[in-house]
Amino acid sequence: MTSTTVQPIVHISGLSKHYDEGERSRLVLDNVSLDILPGEFFVLLGKSGSGKSTLLNLMSAIDRPDRGQIVIADTDLSHLDDRGQTLFRRDKIGIVFQFFNLIPTLTVLENITLPGELRGEKRADVERRGRALLERVGLAARSEAFPDRLSGGEQQRVAIARALANEPALVLADEPTGNLDEETGQNVLNLLLELTRDAGKTLIMATHNPEIIPYADRVCRIHDGKLVVTLHSDHVHSQMALSQA
Repeated sequence: MTSTTVQPIVHISGLSKHYDEGERSRLVLDNVSLDILPGEFFVLLGKSGSGKSTLLNLMSAIDRPDRGQIVIADTDLSHLDDRGQTLFRRDKIGIVFQFFNLIPTLTVLENITLPGELRGEKRADVERRGRALLERVGLAARSEAFPDRLSGGEQQRVAIARALANEPALVLADEPTGNLDEETGQNVLNLLLELTRDAGKTLIMATHNPEIIPYADRVCRIHDGKLVVTLHSDHVHSQMALSQA
């Protein structure tokens, strides 16, 4: 994944972000620059509050930076107005959250098909794609169930299917196994990797868990808003030692 001839799907340059907390200002990201290549599984490793979730929020156009540039799939996010950012996120980004964020009043299948319906696609088409994804995540028999009838692992599998439903350019996962027990989390991680690899998608995951490192193509450690270590897959075991230091 080190070829310089491949154009990055994500280009970040000089990115900074702060938040006001009462009378104080907290710098969350400090002059971050980063390129991520198509098809990579890229891990942002850092403790809570290190800035990794903020970086994902900026990449998904949920928030705007104070300074710097983000270009994703040839789209400069700074050139988009609020509606443009919403449409970009809907059409180009798949997001897997730690706490699933499923809509409780919709069935499993409706949660997955909703993004396509919002895009104006035919219901038959989005349902066909949704049922195929449910088959892939092992939940074909639960399509008419509501989220509160599912276990945590099942809900996260639905969330993965939803993230892939619109065939996004980029999949962002924010601590996707953080709310699951170890065995369920491992199963969810394997499923997420399998589905994104099979679809040729770029996966960016924010986590504090160093056990995910060996699965990554590239790992970047983030500390106090700065990127301090970047390693490729042949050095990930060294990164595990660094993260535990």
